[in-house]
Amino acid sequence: MSESVTTDDSITFLGTGGARFMVAHQVLASGGLWLSLAGKNILLDPGPGCIVQVNKRELKPETLDAVVLSHRHLDHSGDTNVMIEAMTGGGFRGHGEFFAPADAFGPEPVMFSYLRKFLSKVTTLEEGGKYDLDGVSFETPLRHRHPVETYGIIFRSGGRSLAYITDTRYFDRLAEVYQADLLIINVVLTEPRPTVDHLTLDDAEKIIATVRPGAALLTHFGMNVWRAHPWEAAEKMTLRTGVRVIAARDGMVFRLADLDGNVSKPE
Repeated sequence: MSESVTTDDSITFLGTGGARFMVAHQVLASGGLWLSLAGKNILLDPGPGCIVQVNKRELKPETLDAVVLSHRHLDHSGDTNVMIEAMTGGGFRGHGEFFAPADAFGPEPVMFSYLRKFLSKVTTLEEGGKYDLDGVSFETPLRHRHPVETYGIIFRSGGRSLAYITDTRYFDRLAEVYQADLLIINVVLTEPRPTVDHLTLDDAEKIIATVRPGAALLTHFGMNVWRAHPWEAAEKMTLRTGVRVIAARDGMVFRLADLDGNVSKPE
C-alpha cells in the first residue's frame, strides 16, 4: 500500500437507492456519496434527503470542499441547493466549489442563482476534463449514454484511483476508460430495457471482469435489483470474476486502505 494512503481516505454511502420509485418511497436512501480524500471532503450526486443522511451519519456539511454532480437528474441533484447552503454556511463562509455538466446550468438550472456568489468557484464539467482540488485530482473522461449530459468520474488521491461509473447504457468503452483500483458502479436494472439507459447486473459484471480492480462496489439500485438481493448477486460476481464485489448499504463506509484487505464498515 502506498504510504500516502491513510485510513481517513474513505467513501460513505449516503444512499444506495436509484431511479424514481426508489427515491419517491425512500425504500433505500438517495443521498449520494461523501468522499474524504487527502484531507478534502467531496459530496458526489446529492440526491433527495442528502442533508438528512449527512447529519444522521454525523458528518459535518460545513467541512465540505466541493459538491460534484455527474448529471442533473433529480435522484442525483435534488439536495444540491441545501448542501451548497450548508457547505458555505449560508454564504457567510465564502468557501467551496461546485462542479456540474453544462446543461445543469441551462434553462432549468440545478443551482439557485443567488448561491453562485457564496462559492469560491463554479466549474462546468466536460468530456476529457481534468480538475484539481488542492491535492485531489479528478477527471471526466467520457460522456455517458444517458438522456441528459452525464459524466463518470475518476478520482486520484494518495496513489490510488477511484472510478465512479454513474448512470449510462452499456457500451464497450466503459471498461476501457474506467481503469482504476476501485470501481463504484450504479446498477439500476436486472434486465436490459430498450428505452432505459441504465446498467444491469450483467453489465456491471462484464465491466468488473474486464477492469479487474482491487474491489468493486455496487450501488444506486432500482427496485428490481433490490428485490433480487444485490448482496447475493455481488457474492456470485466475486466467485465468477475473482474480484471482491460488495453491494453497498446505506451508511456503509469503505476505506481505500481496505483495498489491501477485506474490511468494510457496515451501517
